[in-house]
Amino acid sequence: MKTERINTVVIGGGQAGLSVGYHLKRRGVPFVILDANPRVGDVWRRRWDSLRVFTPARYSSLDGLPFPAPPYSFPTKDAMGDYLETYARHFELPVRCGMRVDRLSRMGDAFLVAAGDQHFIADNVVVAMANYQRPRVPAFASELDSRIVQLHSLDYRNPGQLQPGGVLIVGAGNSGAEIALDVVREHETWVAGPDTGHVPFRIDGLAARLLLVKLVLRVVFHRILTVKTPMGRRARVKMTRMGGVLVRTKPSDLAAAGVKRTARVARIEHGKPVLDDGRVLDVANVIWCTGFHPGFSWIDLPVFGPDGEPQHDQGVVASQPGLYFVGLHFLSAASSVMIHGVGRDAARIAGHVAAAASKSGTAARVA
Repeated sequence: MKTERINTVVIGGGQAGLSVGYHLKRRGVPFVILDANPRVGDVWRRRWDSLRVFTPARYSSLDGLPFPAPPYSFPTKDAMGDYLETYARHFELPVRCGMRVDRLSRMGDAFLVAAGDQHFIADNVVVAMANYQRPRVPAFASELDSRIVQLHSLDYRNPGQLQPGGVLIVGAGNSGAEIALDVVREHETWVAGPDTGHVPFRIDGLAARLLLVKLVLRVVFHRILTVKTPMGRRARVKMTRMGGVLVRTKPSDLAAAGVKRTARVARIEHGKPVLDDGRVLDVANVIWCTGFHPGFSWIDLPVFGPDGEPQHDQGVVASQPGLYFVGLHFLSAASSVMIHGVGRDAARIAGHVAAAASKSGTAARVA
């Protein structure tokens, strides 16, 4: 077993972790970023093949490095993965790939971060991960007939994974809608679940340039819908429980493509899904677009509420000095989980870490 002493460990090498690393480096704080993936950016590369980012390239950049694409184009998931890899290399961020953290615990006044046979003792730990880590499926999913192919959206890549026959997509949010359009070209397709609402204009049209970018992204999501405003606190509760509205796909798009909307899936009978209205769907494939658990069971610290979510104040965990979160849904605003919004949270948390490092004399002078 190897043990390394360092001021700060950042757990997660996606957009949140790299953004934290950028701001820590600017402040001269010694740190390391640990990422479980083989390459920086794999968190994006692993998603379904047809996925594109919801924000235009102009607003798909992290601090300090513009996204290399026409400003109002929408990057593919692979282009975003490559951008993150370039970002880490450009700023020479100390990312160690292939290091999955198994346990985070206390060791006296410091933290112990265990990643296989490598241990880190750190004054500060920044958990830079979204609370979308472990697939969530209904308990009755195990009752489906074994001949039915079932996947979670996390594991879906393209229609080639499916067998001939109908496809039931459970969950009518953005993932469900976009995957439905992907598979309906080759399969009869149903989407089950309540309407989540949708953005009332095309995100790649003129209205989007005038409204989505300049008003919604920069003003509403970033400055109005925050934990500091009554409107933002109400929105946080709703968005956390209900999920977001459809951004790129419209209900009319689904209907035009031949996707059928159904009631919620209530149970499984004789191996087949049964809807709230009593209909039985005889399908060959089921794709669960039913969200995620936080996936923080490896954090062995008393920082979680009854809902399993970390308890924090805009990323600062008061009960565990030196522990921080960045990248969580609505950490400080609706934009916290978005590429264009994570930098503000990262800079603020890096400021907390740097202030503590300065007091302890561990901050290095940046040339």
